[in-house]
Amino acid sequence: MSVADLPSDADLLSDALRRDGHGRHFRRGQALFTEGDRAERVFLIESGWVMISCTSPEGREIVLGIRGSGEIIGEMSTVDGEARSATAVAIGDVDATVSSSATLTRALEGAAAARGLVLILAARLRDADRTRIQFATLDTLGRVADRLLELSERFGQDTGDGIVVELPLSQEQLASWCGASRESTVKALSTLRSLNCITTGRQSLVIHDLTALRVHARRRPPG
Repeated sequence: MSVADLPSDADLLSDALRRDGHGRHFRRGQALFTEGDRAERVFLIESGWVMISCTSPEGREIVLGIRGSGEIIGEMSTVDGEARSATAVAIGDVDATVSSSATLTRALEGAAAARGLVLILAARLRDADRTRIQFATLDTLGRVADRLLELSERFGQDTGDGIVVELPLSQEQLASWCGASRESTVKALSTLRSLNCITTGRQSLVIHDLTALRVHARRRPPG
């Protein structure tokens, strides 16, 4: 669930950041912030995608999630005063409103904006819990299917041929996001293509059979 999907209290928080912040453009591959940094800024994504990742003790990149338009990032370190726990990198052109941590702190003095932040954090906690369940219960095919469903729900565009989804992640990054090896992720994508669930192109894919993807991801039908 993105901030854009949350009730109006979250909108009030976004409005406060826009009021006191300034716009900035980030190119593909440019970091908005880096793991270990001090938290001095908060970012509201206006357009584009941002990948959130951290580094394992062995030095491997671990993809934690993808954030898109309407979502706030960098707020956690402002709340708890700790250093950044992850790195945020633009995975395409990104436009964002950049505000100071002090702006967020002031906004949270209002009950409505504070409730908005609680809603955002609660949604991310639910997502984290769902991911832990997936890693414990789904094979790689199921995890890949679930990630593709998430991308289609958040960023997909319905066309006559299916749901078109940009996929600006490398195969290694998609595999990391799925908690799987690159080889098993590539095999899962190949299986989904052979079942006519998806077709893939350069940094994009088309989903033809949402029902089949939900079956593989063990998702309940909507509604």
